[in-house]
Amino acid sequence: MDNVCQELAKEFSLKLEQVENTVALIDDGNTIPFIARYRKEKTGSLSDDILRDLYTRLNALRALNEKRSDIIRLIDEQGKLTEDLKKQLEDAKTQTELDDLYRPYRPKRRTRATIAKEKGLEPLASLILEQNQDINILLCANEYINSEKGVETAEDAILGACDIIAEIVSDDPDIRKAVRELTYKTGVITSKASKDEDSVYRNYYDYSEPLSKLANHRILAINRGEKDGFLSVKLEADENACTDEIKKILVKNISSNAFKYLNDAICDGYKRLLAPSVETEIRNFLTERAGTDAIKVFSKNLSGLLLQPPIRGKVVLGLDPGYRTGCKAAVVDETGRVLDTGIVYCTLPNHDTQKAKSILKTLIIKHNVDLISIGNGTASKETEKVVSELIAELDKDVRYIIANEAGASVYSASKLAAEEFPEYDVSLRSAVSIARRIQDPLAELVKIDPKAIGVGQYQHDMNQKQLGEALGGVVEDCVNSVGVDLNTASPSLLSYVSGINSAVAKNITLYREENGKFSSRKELMKVPKLGAKAFEQCAGFLRISDSDELLDNTSVHPESYKAAKALLSTLNYTPDDLKNEKIYDLTKRLNKEGVQSLSERLEIGVPTLLDIAQALLKRGRDPRDELPEPVMKSEIKDISELKPGMIMTGTVRNVIDFGAFVDIGVHQDGLVHISQICDKYVRHPLDVLSVGEIVKVKIISVDAEKNRISLTMKGL
Repeated sequence: MDNVCQELAKEFSLKLEQVENTVALIDDGNTIPFIARYRKEKTGSLSDDILRDLYTRLNALRALNEKRSDIIRLIDEQGKLTEDLKKQLEDAKTQTELDDLYRPYRPKRRTRATIAKEKGLEPLASLILEQNQDINILLCANEYINSEKGVETAEDAILGACDIIAEIVSDDPDIRKAVRELTYKTGVITSKASKDEDSVYRNYYDYSEPLSKLANHRILAINRGEKDGFLSVKLEADENACTDEIKKILVKNISSNAFKYLNDAICDGYKRLLAPSVETEIRNFLTERAGTDAIKVFSKNLSGLLLQPPIRGKVVLGLDPGYRTGCKAAVVDETGRVLDTGIVYCTLPNHDTQKAKSILKTLIIKHNVDLISIGNGTASKETEKVVSELIAELDKDVRYIIANEAGASVYSASKLAAEEFPEYDVSLRSAVSIARRIQDPLAELVKIDPKAIGVGQYQHDMNQKQLGEALGGVVEDCVNSVGVDLNTASPSLLSYVSGINSAVAKNITLYREENGKFSSRKELMKVPKLGAKAFEQCAGFLRISDSDELLDNTSVHPESYKAAKALLSTLNYTPDDLKNEKIYDLTKRLNKEGVQSLSERLEIGVPTLLDIAQALLKRGRDPRDELPEPVMKSEIKDISELKPGMIMTGTVRNVIDFGAFVDIGVHQDGLVHISQICDKYVRHPLDVLSVGEIVKVKIISVDAEKNRISLTMKGL
């Protein structure tokens, strides 16, 4: 444990005490959101992002140590564990180092080398490796001729001995490390077309790039092209440079009689065994690196999407566009309750557009619709055109918004959707989801498998277990950073609250149905299977807006209620002041008293004191409300109307390695290349942009035929 904590402290540039405290909290069953929010004194105020990275690395180091112990045990059982080898294994820092050290002792299928060993040729291989100036290898080889074992000549014996040396070349840890590093540093990856047909992989039909410069998104693109059968891919390395590197390690005497045989064995071992193995390892490393980076991009984008500000207090008409099957419609009230549904046909030339408008107009007037939410998938452009025309014909102020409909079809066909809307078919459930995700993106999107929300790239090519864990953590962090209304939250939303699993989430909703609304956080203790530990983890993230205990509608944890009330009293506030939001000068009074002094008097840490003060100031408020409201429109623009130099407002829909796609209201998203994001150097677009962000862009160029729009943010 000590070694693991020391390694983590070194890798994350943290104090050892911070790491030890954090690891102890994790091992005690505390969740990351709880630790990040309510144990800042212990962690030194580490963010949830750092805590999750530390948690992931902690598990990796523990898995490495477990593997190390297994390898030491397995080699020891073979009777081959020396003190030097044991120390090397104990000092190994990576899985690759462990694998290299274990490779010579790993049980193998029968190889040319094992067959040669069975023929008794290992001593001859040792003689060649010794490179003694006075020994004639050919003469010595005569001693190993044995017809019964299949060694007919001295040359046969030497060939067998060279097979043994070739395997040593492939298995030696120092050689593997040297060749791997040289190959990565100087090697080139190439791809060629393996089919005589056009495809999305055309850019890689005759492609090469140094491994050391290969961007992560290109690695994933090449991998997918190879998997789909459009590309043949290989890694090219300088064979002479690699064999020279091996000779530096193995060759002791170039003038010895053994050198010729050793040189042949080195070349054979490299070409036949080591090079293919190193190629596989490097490609696996590149893929793993690219996957890890892509997961981070996906996670950041998902966070931006989930934390988009809700549009409150509006009756919304959700439209799930389609061609042959029509455009599915669902009206939901301000709370998300479904008021009406229907299907209109307005996207194909033979459709009766006027009839469709009439039906939609009736729905809008009947339910006093304020906002229309249009899914951005198939037939979205045609639907948007009809809606824009309809709005112009209305005497009522109605706006529309383009919603990211990713995952709507997955949700609508799920068991959860069937339980929630048993009376509606799959298509109408999608329309409800598209309406609701505008009202509260977080509450609606948590019902969908995060992997089905398309805000990443190449997600199907990543390690699905790692991706699922990472995205699940993102959703958990988003839900807990916002907080959840205990009396209205769905089981899906509750299941992401710290300390609450799906079974307890269902028990909470069942308790609500049987006993009515929760009147206090303390009442949670009556929920079946929600014990003291779960209460500790979840209570601070759950809100009760009309509780008699005013602090139940804040992020103040019940364990700190006494301190929060003492703070209010010390600063001369009454409960009525808190209830009526008359504590706007709290920060001023706090600073006047002195934060450090108050911290000592109230016997709480400074981070907790400051968090309590912020929570009191923002009682009942949603942190997402502080973000710019999504762009709502009343008229459509066509791509043909766009001209270079036009400045427009748009919404960031997706951020990827080489730029960001921005919705500027013409159905086709425009690309802001990484070089056009700002005047200074940008390492990655995510450093300055996030999904859902409202940005100003200028049009560089428009290709209407190919539906391509190039944008810039420079100088805006």
